[in-house]
Amino acid sequence: MTDRPTVLFLCVHNAGRSQMAAGWLRTLAGDRVQVLSAGSAPVDEVNPAAVAAMREVGIDIADQQPRRWTDEELSSTDVVVTMGCGDECPYVPGTRYLDWELTDPAGKGVDDVRPIRDEIERRVRGLLADLAVEPTA
Repeated sequence: MTDRPTVLFLCVHNAGRSQMAAGWLRTLAGDRVQVLSAGSAPVDEVNPAAVAAMREVGIDIADQQPRRWTDEELSSTDVVVTMGCGDECPYVPGTRYLDWELTDPAGKGVDDVRPIRDEIERRVRGLLADLAVEPTA
């Protein structure tokens, strides 16, 4: 692993869980971690309930665009965190993988997304500890 590790968050639509996780990691790690987010079947926009839930904690993910991962990103990533993309998620030997089982926020309102957001924050803080990166907040 490099001095500045790269973490790639993957989910199916790259519109909820992976975007919230990337928002948390960017906020808590600053420029000490390179943060990527992608999906196996990206949709057109980030889930509005995820955007609203993150905005409540001062993190703006409204400008993010769902997208598919690239082979170049996969080959240069230190940690891949999968979130429900199952067999669609790529596998690169030698790369550290974590599978976070989280409820999909698709189709849910903000009230139902808040607990998912909070669980993602808890897990991102644990990931930072594993990476020996002190959170900024």
